[in-house]
Amino acid sequence: MLTVFTPSFADEANTNAQNLTAKEIVCRLPPDRFRIVMLGDGPPDPRIRARENTEILQFRRHGNTTRWLALLLFSKIDIYFFPREGPLDAAYLFARHSLGLPVALVTYIVMALDEIKVGPTMARSIREANCVIGNSRFVAQTVQDRFGIATGTIHSGIKRELFHAPALDSRRSRSKLTVLYAGSFQARKRVDLVIRQAAKWPAVEFRLVGKGEEEQKLQSLVRDLGCRNVTFAGHLQQPELAEEMRKADVFLFPSILEGHPQVLGQAAACGLPAVAMEKYRPDYLVNGETGYLVKSDDELSEKLSLLLTNQDQRLNMSAAAARHAAQFDWNQIARDWERVFVEAAGKRRKKS
Repeated sequence: MLTVFTPSFADEANTNAQNLTAKEIVCRLPPDRFRIVMLGDGPPDPRIRARENTEILQFRRHGNTTRWLALLLFSKIDIYFFPREGPLDAAYLFARHSLGLPVALVTYIVMALDEIKVGPTMARSIREANCVIGNSRFVAQTVQDRFGIATGTIHSGIKRELFHAPALDSRRSRSKLTVLYAGSFQARKRVDLVIRQAAKWPAVEFRLVGKGEEEQKLQSLVRDLGCRNVTFAGHLQQPELAEEMRKADVFLFPSILEGHPQVLGQAAACGLPAVAMEKYRPDYLVNGETGYLVKSDDELSEKLSLLLTNQDQRLNMSAAAARHAAQFDWNQIARDWERVFVEAAGKRRKKS
């Protein structure tokens, strides 16, 4: 049995993208082969709570890094998975190197490194890793280009029991089209472009799912533009988000800075043709087949117009998106991680 520690929170209410990914992987690892150690600051995900051979290190008001580090150093940890740019990660990587700990380091990169600043702990976790994985082919390539280290690819998965497409006939018979955006309301997400498109299409409903610091500014823009066809749906849990996606006709995602946004995969699984920016080259979207990857705001407007006015194109891309999303099933992806963990532990033991 291999013991895997991840500095990820097991909390059911924690919807941070990295923690969600870690939870989906952990709950699918066979408990007779993998013992898991995670962090906790509230009621855990029920699947993790019910999982055998799982330990949760609880968060306290003070002294967490020191206490957690001591527990990890005196425990038999085989694999440190998914390090972040945090004090616990920095301390453990230092101890691992200075003490020569026989612990495999598996680093998962979820943001393209072509233009962003990489912190010292993350850089160290890449250079010293036994295995580096990116969550898309483009992300993996940026890691390899920047650090000269071979980097594999394992995508974040999709809960296909939640995210699945409705019957095409239901979309064909709708009298009013809906454009959906889902994501945080941050400047880099450029949700204002969705609202400006809504002003051009008063007969189309535009629904915005999410929360964030830009929300008041976005609501003011809606009033200034006189948009009566924009609805702020708030933050939704995954089952409700999946329902929103099945009720929509087009997914519009103008964000300019991403890693590999899982929401594009979820939209594809729900049969939503998407328009997104080409810059981060998401594998969830096949340009010209399941939607469009665009290079400019003018092209974004042009492709959205094409999808809203051409029903045959929209429905063909809808069916293609659902087929494409089938490869991102979480159960298969968890098996890929099993293989990586076994291989990484073997490499570390040979080195030690």
